[in-house]
Amino acid sequence: MKSLKTLALVFSLSLLSLNGFAASKVHLDHADTDIMDRASLQNGAKLFMNYCSGCHAISFMRYNRIGSDLGLSDELIAQNLMFAGNKPGEPMVTAMPENAASKWFGGVPPDLSLVARSKGTDWIYTYLRSFYEDESRIFGVNNKVLVNASMPDALWSLRKDQSEAEFDNSVRDITNFLDYVGEPAKLIRLQLGKWVLLFLGVLFILVYMLKKEYWKDVKYGVWRRRD
Repeated sequence: MKSLKTLALVFSLSLLSLNGFAASKVHLDHADTDIMDRASLQNGAKLFMNYCSGCHAISFMRYNRIGSDLGLSDELIAQNLMFAGNKPGEPMVTAMPENAASKWFGGVPPDLSLVARSKGTDWIYTYLRSFYEDESRIFGVNNKVLVNASMPDALWSLRKDQSEAEFDNSVRDITNFLDYVGEPAKLIRLQLGKWVLLFLGVLFILVYMLKKEYWKDVKYGVWRRRD
């Protein structure tokens, strides 16, 4: 039994490698994300919860962590991000049962907590915009980046209601949000970074002035006698 599980794991990894190799030949559009753009992150969180969270979890995140990082109160979180009676401190998991997911999609939709780190933001941005009609597929759509993907075009209604530019911006916001989810500490690190650079700049000036004061009696390696 253990050997069968090992073989299944090796087979799954092989398929992922082949998919990754095929996807590497596809041109990826630049996502141009910016996790310091709070409005983009807020909209991306809202869109993800409305269009993606029915199937995909981001279980490494909690609702109140997103609220704290993105400046959202518990009331706004409850109105825009929580739809199944969740509590702010709970992980963001999907309500879809695994057996139902396997029946409908042929497998459990992956947790997207680290998808931006494993695939990259350009891959996500291009993938979500690359669905096209294909009647041979069970959901009637296929994808140029990940051929024969089992995922339906979850954003089809958004694509229909928005202009091309608006839809691209919406997908960019979702991608930006997933980039933040993959490494929330990056947001804090970037916020602290400018203050660290400022501190180092001031420290450099002080050290340089101290060096000039300490070595002012030395010229060309010879100690000068004070007058």
